[in-house]
Amino acid sequence: MTPIIKFLCLFLFFFNANVFAQDEICMEISLTGTLGGPDVYKGLAGAGTLVKVGKVSNGCSDIHLQFDTGRATALRLAELDVHPNMLDAVFLTHLHSDHTVGLIDIAQTRWHKFSKPLDLVCSVDVETHGVFARTMSCQRFANHIADAALYAGEITQRSSESKKRNSKGPHDLINVITVDLPYEPKIVWQSGDVIVRAIVSSHIPGNLSYRVDSPAGSVVIGGDAGNIKTMPPRENSTSKSVELLSKNADVLVHSTIHTAIGPENGSTFPAPIFYRQSTSIDLGALAKRANVSHLMLTHLVPAIGATKLGIHPVPGGALTEKDYLESTLKSGYKGKIYVGKDLMTLRLPQ
Repeated sequence: MTPIIKFLCLFLFFFNANVFAQDEICMEISLTGTLGGPDVYKGLAGAGTLVKVGKVSNGCSDIHLQFDTGRATALRLAELDVHPNMLDAVFLTHLHSDHTVGLIDIAQTRWHKFSKPLDLVCSVDVETHGVFARTMSCQRFANHIADAALYAGEITQRSSESKKRNSKGPHDLINVITVDLPYEPKIVWQSGDVIVRAIVSSHIPGNLSYRVDSPAGSVVIGGDAGNIKTMPPRENSTSKSVELLSKNADVLVHSTIHTAIGPENGSTFPAPIFYRQSTSIDLGALAKRANVSHLMLTHLVPAIGATKLGIHPVPGGALTEKDYLESTLKSGYKGKIYVGKDLMTLRLPQ
């Protein structure tokens, strides 16, 4: 074989290998917000996770799925070069405002930009009884998502400027897909090989956790889930539903509370709220039992550097990234641990 033929053979080999690599499927998981709770602190965005799936050649950007939409989600998406119009679906774990208020902005922005309808996956209406009887309703939230702009006259005024704009307003561009609180993982959304499953989990009525499976890998979004037993004594603080959903997953993204803010350390933070969250050490243990490769801690309570959680002082002073990392390592978990920061991104496969 002549040197020229050898060169051409090598060139074609590496060229084809590169083309094949560009056609491979990848997944990116980005934390669009890591602040725990409805307060504000140092510009951190509210809870949210973006999951992208697609070819390597287009930056994993064929499908865009947003899980929870806390304050400033649209701004964090823009920093990731994702316009709200690019979202294929939004999934809500529960109806606390620190997980949902950003959807108002997203819906309004999509309406302004003549978007197609957006799938919104969330719980069926759940009624609770007793002193604080109420109905938790994602459907009503979606139906009234732009009421302020509607009653202020903005919807009518802007609709008069363009016949292309949906005159009914942003709510008419939301396709609500309700989930019947499954106790086993259930498919709730699918596009090709990208499958999203949900399971009911404990936090507030109508709470869901999700898992995304794709050819590139899998990620579980635990949300604020905790143990169904909301007070000690109990085996741990984590959700058995999330553990079931996380079996052999590549990544678990989960809200995290640190034991420093717990009642055992003299904290004035309300014990019932503390006990309905999962602690960092128990999340590490869950990830170990479920054989999860990567654990992403988010919705950090308290925020790194904060000396108070609302009006409640953090006993011993502000926590650091090292504090969260070390507490998780005490579980014996040997996988990769990420202490969440806004815009932190993990790509699969690695």
